[in-house]
Amino acid sequence: MSNGNGVSKTLSNAMDSVSEKATEIGNAIAKKASPVVKAVKKRTAAARKAVAKKVSEAEKSRAGKAVKKAVAGAKKKGSAAVKAVKARVAAAKKPAAKKKAAPKKAAKKAAPKKAARKAAPKKAARKAAPKKAAKKVARRPAKKAAKKTSRRK
Repeated sequence: MSNGNGVSKTLSNAMDSVSEKATEIGNAIAKKASPVVKAVKKRTAAARKAVAKKVSEAEKSRAGKAVKKAVAGAKKKGSAAVKAVKARVAAAKKPAAKKKAAPKKAAKKAAPKKAARKAAPKKAARKAAPKKAAKKVARRPAKKAAKKTSRRK
């Protein structure tokens, strides 16, 4: 019986040949593309210089300086807002930690209050039910009367 060494050797050979072919293809592409890249760089060099010159002029102008100041002010305001929010979150977390300890002591006192609150909505629900029934009763005779009048015609 075979222990599988032949299979792993075959697979490793196949992987080696594939990787070699891939590197060959990559090198061929790089050789073909390099002259094109050089030509593009030469053609765009003048345009790049012109753009860099215009950008530097714009940055030195009054408008450019105003934009820089506005951006710096916005960054300061943004960082101040972030600090304020973090402070609020931290302040909110501190009392929450203190409140968690307190309900454990007062757990026995809170239970009767919850029972009293549950009783009140049941009474309100009982009172609401007869009103709905009264409205339905009031509507039924009107419908019957409408039917009678339509039958008579």
